[in-house]
Amino acid sequence: MKKEVIGSRIEVQPIAGFDQALTYAISRELIKVVQVGSLVRIPLGKRNVLGLVSSLSSQEKLESSKLRHISSLVQQEPVLSKELLKLAKWMCRYYSCSMEVVLEAMIPAVVREGKSAKTERQLKVVSRIDSERIVKELNRSPKQKVLFLYLQKLGKPIAKREVMSRLVIGDQVVKGLVQKKFIEEFEEVVDRNAYEDEYDSDLDTVESVLKLTEEQDHAVRFCTKLLKEKKFSVNLLHGVTGSGKTEVYFRAMKEALNQGGSVLFLVPEISLAPQTVSRIRSRFGKQGETVVVWHSHLSAGERLDAWRNLATGKARIVVGARSAIFASMPNLRLIVVDEEHEPSYKQEDTPRYHGRDVAVYRAMLNQAVCLLGSATPSLETFRNVELKKYNQCVLTKRIDGRKLPLVHVVDMRREAQRERNIPILSQTLVEAIRQRYADREQSILFLNRRGFNTTMLCTECGNVERCKDCSIALTFHRTDGYLRCHLCGYRKTAPRVCSSCQSIEVHKKGHGTQRIEDVVSALMPRRAIVRRVDADLMMKKNLLRETLQDFRTGRIDVLVGTQMIAKGLDFPNVTLVGVIDADLPLRMEDFRASERAFQLLVQVAGRAGRGDRSGEVFIQSYAPHSSSIQFARNTDVYGFIEEEMEMRRELEYPPFRHLIRHIFRSRNEEKADFYANQWRKILDQEPMEDILIKGPAPAPLEKIKGYYRFHLIYLTSSVKNCLAQLEKKRESFPLDPQVQDILDVDAMQMN
Repeated sequence: MKKEVIGSRIEVQPIAGFDQALTYAISRELIKVVQVGSLVRIPLGKRNVLGLVSSLSSQEKLESSKLRHISSLVQQEPVLSKELLKLAKWMCRYYSCSMEVVLEAMIPAVVREGKSAKTERQLKVVSRIDSERIVKELNRSPKQKVLFLYLQKLGKPIAKREVMSRLVIGDQVVKGLVQKKFIEEFEEVVDRNAYEDEYDSDLDTVESVLKLTEEQDHAVRFCTKLLKEKKFSVNLLHGVTGSGKTEVYFRAMKEALNQGGSVLFLVPEISLAPQTVSRIRSRFGKQGETVVVWHSHLSAGERLDAWRNLATGKARIVVGARSAIFASMPNLRLIVVDEEHEPSYKQEDTPRYHGRDVAVYRAMLNQAVCLLGSATPSLETFRNVELKKYNQCVLTKRIDGRKLPLVHVVDMRREAQRERNIPILSQTLVEAIRQRYADREQSILFLNRRGFNTTMLCTECGNVERCKDCSIALTFHRTDGYLRCHLCGYRKTAPRVCSSCQSIEVHKKGHGTQRIEDVVSALMPRRAIVRRVDADLMMKKNLLRETLQDFRTGRIDVLVGTQMIAKGLDFPNVTLVGVIDADLPLRMEDFRASERAFQLLVQVAGRAGRGDRSGEVFIQSYAPHSSSIQFARNTDVYGFIEEEMEMRRELEYPPFRHLIRHIFRSRNEEKADFYANQWRKILDQEPMEDILIKGPAPAPLEKIKGYYRFHLIYLTSSVKNCLAQLEKKRESFPLDPQVQDILDVDAMQMN
């Protein structure tokens, strides 16, 4: 006869390759502290694995022989709220991925590992003692006297290791004062807060003295009204560059905080986080608000402490890149998605979610306000405004009456006719940069490419040095002399002879940010400081932040950069922006190429003339009459949208239909090709409802990291219905173990 006991049971989602919730028993001691969203350890087969509690049941009779007990609680606080659990389940369905990968994306590794907060021994003077009497008593112990006087003068706790190092004293000196009960030694949790020193005194302005423009005032009143209604809404704040969208964000944030709510502020690039954190701390720090940073470049300790501050309710404001959308926040009232059009909000690895779209769904779950901001909104967002799903507020003018920069389009075909070699910089742009330096103003040169030269070419046989694992040419980097692949990271020493024909006629062709940095340095006066900003700077922690800070404070005259500097950054002394090789985005094999080129040009042009002085922009192009460049030249957003929308409507491309990309990849090229074509035959046997199929075809970048890739494209009006039909066929499709098939819902990259 099976033994029955009174107890409780819980549903636990294992995080161990098992995509189904399981039932476990729980002891009376643990049931007091375990909640929905708690991270626990559970027995699964012969292993002890992590699991997330998805539901609890009341006490009931249990058959003890059937249910295994959970082993332990990993973190005291729940790692996910109930609404984040609902969000996780939605992501599994919508993005066609497992619960395990979603939970791993939501819960930082350092939290899953059960790491605890960092503590440090602290010292302080006992407050209730007679300090004058103590000083006299310590005359015979000079080192103890020095320590006591130091702590007394400091008037606040200090780390024991720090004071011992400063005063060059040993542990016995500290122990002597502690034993005499003149000072206290205690353990205290130490916060590792990213960008803790980011505070901009120039922005430390009392809000009441900041005068809003009429358009800003209307936008603020609009957002305030929505927040007071405490209902879900999505709202586009469409404002030209420099129109003061940030101030509107801040006023909306203030209202959400006044309601006792919390705020999530998303930025598209990690490079934008320091400036945004600085501004928010300058505005809300005095009000006692703790601001935490959340992105992939944090140390494990910084990530753990950010999570702890949120889980305990100490912090109510989060600033971060797309992964910050999973930050566990109580009473979330406002989500701001700045530069909502940016493709970097799309995760290109599983789970392939879009940060903006997840933000919208999370706002719905919380009945919160979602505020999408951009000078060049995405076509998807514009379409939702047209369909009345989203509200819209428009800022058409720059603050303080500042004018939009004057834009010049330089025809590089004519420049090439005047010079023997293809020029990197036009003479017009060079003269403009020199004049800005003479006027003590700053310049930005933008190129959507990094490295010194794009390729190493043999002029004898035409061989280009390529990555052994990817379908792209290797890029030469001057700093270390290596050729690098910007997809997989493969590197090798730059050859002196051609690897194909052994000729010595191997030359560097093309130009990257390093090359432009060299060219500009050679053209400028010796004292001019030229620096670059690209993804290579991200490899060293804080180097990117320090470079941008040096530029902001005027220690750099010319900044050469990639798309990291194209949006959001605010440098008041920049009066010149040069765009090199502006048609590069137009050469991408992607139906969104025109949209991205237009957005990039408008955004980078918006970095000029944000201070008291007007700005100029020089766009260098070999296709100066392309519609993207001409619309960007006049900052004609609506003209571009109208033309691009018509093309997309005819082709049934997004935003009129959802696009799902189906990738077959394998280290064996023939197998990837074979199974992609076999899959298409399966689809053609029984046509599916409301799905337009294109392909299969080799991906534009056919090989990445050793994998050959072939893809199909599905265009559908319903992701749910499309996936349901695809999944039914995938279940019975015999796929070779050496071939992977991946579904990318609402794909943003076609490479």
